[in-house]
Amino acid sequence: MRLQAAAAPARLPDAQRIEVVHLTAYSYGAPVSLSHHVAHLQPLDDAFQQLEQHTLEVEPAPALRSTGVDAFGNACTRLQLAQPHDSLRVRAASVVALRPRFPGLEPARAPAWEAVRARLRYVARGAFEPAAEFAQPSPYVPRLAALQAWAAPSFLPGRPVAELALELMHRIHTDFAYRSRSTEIDTPLQQVLQQRAGVCQDFAHLLAGALRMAGLAARYVSGYLLTQPAGGGPALLGADASHAWVQLWCPDTPGVPGAGWLDLDPTNDCVPALDHVRVAVGRDFGDVVPLRGVIRGGGRHTLQVGVTTRRLAAPTATPVGATLPPTLPPAR
Repeated sequence: MRLQAAAAPARLPDAQRIEVVHLTAYSYGAPVSLSHHVAHLQPLDDAFQQLEQHTLEVEPAPALRSTGVDAFGNACTRLQLAQPHDSLRVRAASVVALRPRFPGLEPARAPAWEAVRARLRYVARGAFEPAAEFAQPSPYVPRLAALQAWAAPSFLPGRPVAELALELMHRIHTDFAYRSRSTEIDTPLQQVLQQRAGVCQDFAHLLAGALRMAGLAARYVSGYLLTQPAGGGPALLGADASHAWVQLWCPDTPGVPGAGWLDLDPTNDCVPALDHVRVAVGRDFGDVVPLRGVIRGGGRHTLQVGVTTRRLAAPTATPVGATLPPTLPPAR
C-alpha cells in the first residue's frame, strides 16, 4: 500500500533538494496475527525545510491506517495489520528542499545562560514557557551527577548560552569516540559516559543531558544526513542510517530564527546547514522512534534497516526512490 502526502505548491528558491529513502524490513520466525505500529518517517515541513514529496509503502497492506500529529507536533502514521503475516516491509521516500537556518548566527550575542535558565523555571502565577518541558529529565536522559560534573567547566558565569552549548558540542566530539555498534538502543547513558564511546543517538542524549542538568531546554532531533556534505569534504558520521542531534532553546539570539531553537550536531561537531533533514523532535529517542509497535505472535525476528540519501540537482518527473537499496530482502 502506498500513502501519498500532499506535495508543496511551490519550491524554495535556491534551495538544496535532497531525496531520502528509508526502508525497514522485519522477518518473523512465526506468523504475526495482529500488529499495531506508529511511524515517524515523514520529514518536517516549515519555512526552512519544505516537504515536496512523501510516499509511505507498507507490505502487507494495513487494514487500518491514520495520519496526524503527535504531542510534539510531528507528523506520524498509525498502522494496524489484521491478517497473518511473516514479514513487514515499510518504505518511506521523501524529497525535501532545504535552506540554511543559521547563516547569521552570533553566539557571543546570545543571552547569558543563567537568564535563559531563569525563564524556564516555574514561578507561581507567572507566564508558562512551553520550552520548559524540554528542561526536564526523560526516560533516556536521566539526571546524572557525573554528566553535570563533566559539563561544569563550560558553564562560566554570564557566558552566552549559545557559546557554551557550542563548546559542549566540541567537547563531546573530542572526548567521545564514534564507534558503530558500541551501544544498543537501550544502553544507559551512564554507561556511555563511562566508556567514552557511542553513536549519534548517545551523543545527542549526552548533550541534551548536560544542558538539562543546568536547567536549560534541549530537544532531541531525529532525521537524516547526506552521505556526502553539500559543500564537499569527507562523509559525515551517522549517514548510513537515521541520524540524531540536539536543539537548544536560546531565545533572542541573533541568527536563530523562529522560536529560538538552535541545532547542534555533536557527532559531526557542526551547526546543521544543508546536510541535515529533520523528521521529528522530542524529549529523547523514545519519542521519535522511526517505527515502533506491538505484535501478537511472531516468535524470534530479524530487522534490517537501510537509508539512502542523495542530492537532486533538478526536479524529477518520476516517483522518488524508484530504486530500492539492494541489500534488503523483498517482502514475502
